[in-house]
Amino acid sequence: MRLDLPPIRAEHPLNAALLDFLRAQGCPPGGPDDYALGAWQLHTHPDLLDRLAELARHAPLHAAYGVPVLAREGIAAAAAVGTSVLLVRLPAAPSGLEAGTPVPFLAGHGWQAVDAWQSELPSAEGTRRLSGTVRRALAGVRDPAS
Repeated sequence: MRLDLPPIRAEHPLNAALLDFLRAQGCPPGGPDDYALGAWQLHTHPDLLDRLAELARHAPLHAAYGVPVLAREGIAAAAAVGTSVLLVRLPAAPSGLEAGTPVPFLAGHGWQAVDAWQSELPSAEGTRRLSGTVRRALAGVRDPAS
């Protein structure tokens, strides 16, 4: 399966840390049956890709090195990695949500890890809280050059 999504703005300094992290893991698909996101092997479980899209229905998905990303004006605000982690660009970890496996390199650049499934909460409540967190991350993205 191959899904093509627009890339985020590679030249923007606010995307540098995330892109450095993802680039180090990115690789082309190993064969025709591999899941791919653009020219890169998908580095997110397909269910997590769908989860990210569900949490921000009106925000278009973008791609970076095989990882789905939500962006505003080409600046990354959220990304889905592995099988259960959402990375959100926020100044502090969101309260009321189970943390995901942290990515130390990105934590120093304003990225917070949260669990994408929030299994400790009723399904609808987990989705509501995560959607709000993703909306805050998208709203908080500002291009200082604009």
